[in-house]
Amino acid sequence: MTRPAIFLLLLSASAIASPLRAQTVTREQAMRAAIHPVTSEAAMRDWLARVPVTRDWPPDFGPTLTGSAPALLVEMSTASGCLPCADLWSKLNALGRRYGWQVRVISSQDAMIRSGRLGLPWVGHPVAWVRPKSDSNRTIPVAIGTDHAPNLARNLYLAAKMLGGVRVDVGVRGLSKFTGIVGLTASPATKPKGR
Repeated sequence: MTRPAIFLLLLSASAIASPLRAQTVTREQAMRAAIHPVTSEAAMRDWLARVPVTRDWPPDFGPTLTGSAPALLVEMSTASGCLPCADLWSKLNALGRRYGWQVRVISSQDAMIRSGRLGLPWVGHPVAWVRPKSDSNRTIPVAIGTDHAPNLARNLYLAAKMLGGVRVDVGVRGLSKFTGIVGLTASPATKPKGR
């Protein structure tokens, strides 16, 4: 379901980055073009400034989010010292308070396994998903990297609609606007030789 949407998003982001060159774009090139690791508040703000903000809302937006709160929750990955994680956490919690949604952190291991099951490229933290409280296997990614609060609210709404039965292709088109503004992943510690 989401693998084609994410791969097409990554390919289109790479194509936009270099429109004058007609060449085949590899998955790795697309990922590099669509993922923006940041190490400072200023860098994060600079990338966020480039992201369009959702301004149009369907008439059932508020009632859908409030009505979905008892059945759905948001889970996100995080890492120590990750600025986009803290940014996403604060925005999701503000939306959670406003509409009654529960927001939880999941472990890095769970996040990587979940991303792999959905065919998402693991790009680092944060990644956020919506799922039914009663079913940990029905997840919809709503953020890869941090984003503007209105865009996150739009993605929560679309996830609620998709989990409620709206055609998947309609939801995926809306959800394919992930920013990719992530924290730098820590390099794995090297193992001592001979072990």
